[in-house]
Amino acid sequence: MSILANRDTQVVIIGGVAGLNAARRMAQFDFLINRPLSVQAFVYPPEEGQQKEIYRGGELKNVPVYSSLEDALAENPGINTALIYIGANRAYQAAKEALEASSIKLVSMITEGVPEKDAKRLRKLAIEAGKLFNGPSSIGIMSAGECRLGVIGGEFKNLKLCNLYRSGSFGVITKSGGLSNEAMWLCAQNGNGITTAVAIGGDAYPGTDFVTYLEMFEKDPETKAVVIVGEVGGTLEDEAAEWLAAEKRRIRLVATIGGTCQEVLPQGMKFGHAGAKEGKKGVGSARAKMNALRDAGALVPDTFGGLSKCIKQVYDELLADGSIKPEPEIDEALLPELPLKVQEIMKQGEVIVEPLIRTTISDDRGEEPRYVGYAASELCEKGYGIEDVLSLLWSKKLPSREESEIIKRIIMISADHGPAVSGAFGAIIGACAGIDLPQAVSAGMTMIGPRFGGAVTNAGKYFKYGVKEYPNDIAGFLSWMKQNVGPVPGIGHRVKSVKNPD
Repeated sequence: MSILANRDTQVVIIGGVAGLNAARRMAQFDFLINRPLSVQAFVYPPEEGQQKEIYRGGELKNVPVYSSLEDALAENPGINTALIYIGANRAYQAAKEALEASSIKLVSMITEGVPEKDAKRLRKLAIEAGKLFNGPSSIGIMSAGECRLGVIGGEFKNLKLCNLYRSGSFGVITKSGGLSNEAMWLCAQNGNGITTAVAIGGDAYPGTDFVTYLEMFEKDPETKAVVIVGEVGGTLEDEAAEWLAAEKRRIRLVATIGGTCQEVLPQGMKFGHAGAKEGKKGVGSARAKMNALRDAGALVPDTFGGLSKCIKQVYDELLADGSIKPEPEIDEALLPELPLKVQEIMKQGEVIVEPLIRTTISDDRGEEPRYVGYAASELCEKGYGIEDVLSLLWSKKLPSREESEIIKRIIMISADHGPAVSGAFGAIIGACAGIDLPQAVSAGMTMIGPRFGGAVTNAGKYFKYGVKEYPNDIAGFLSWMKQNVGPVPGIGHRVKSVKNPD
């Protein structure tokens, strides 16, 4: 069995590029264990209406992008889990909406740098709603043979090396994302693998704690032992020790605590994680946590290097008392392999692919585009820019430096100001003619007409009217303009508004 995620888990990812990368990694795991695609939808307003291409093995799947979580859930009612892959300034609101959605039971957040007050509020909200909020700064959750949430587990080959295609007998709880992968590998090499691994994140105030997951593992009959990878700072490991000592537990506990080097370093020094900091008078020290866990009955090596031996010891004892049976050997050759990409097969010389594009100016032969025979890297190394490539495409030859500069200026003016560039163009011409800057700017401003944001003439006309007819009454002037004229003319972007800011 597994905790938190299983084959019925259906996911919405809230986020852009990072979320898409996670979905592709999750699809690789879906392919390995032969389950349908776990990611059902994305929520990312800038890309609303798009379809994201995700390969499940050699099978291409299109996953829709929605502008809101509400829309995603309305069209995909089976979604029960949300992953947060957006910036710290928006992560709280996204997680809050997910926790408030009735169908979503689990929210896991990878976002780093989330304000501590936001993490506390999300934890409180999750508890009140009877749900789970994992993270922030969590690499994800892995349920062997069932479901992968996030990029936890690493590359496809590592999923096999850690025996994650089938369930084992060890649970894993870590603060560190990287060490969660290491712990899963150690459980596979020295035991029979994991049931579920949870990376809770290394922030000072994570959304969940070790005890929450220890309780879940205690109730899971397939989990026989749990490996905790803790660190200096905070009290989560002490709470786990108290939980273990409170009564006789079914599961065995193995724990390793990082940060004993703190004993020879200045007190209060912070390590990589936000929460990895020893408190006043040694509170949260690695040594104190190790002693508390040992006193409670956990198997605790002196260093992380001793974790392998401890896992092997527990595994052998579980075999000896009949709690588990030896796993049958699996021929890894029978496990699926990800299809190779065309480029990889071409490098091996096993396939010939005809060029998809053939023109007199460019082609896609080789590993990079070529323009009239020039490789893209060659042009970059020699300092040529987009203006030179455009000349190549137009005239089939590289331009002179003067010609290149003219093309470059045309691109810059058009890109910055659009087609109605009379004002900018007038200012540039004036400056090029040698007149001073104030005169050049004035020349440009007098050429700004109604096609470019607003008319200088009409702006002056109506502001003069406002000063005369509505002195010190801006609200009255704006009301008159709205009723009789419309927007106040001025230099700017007409399409911009409060809801669509510049």
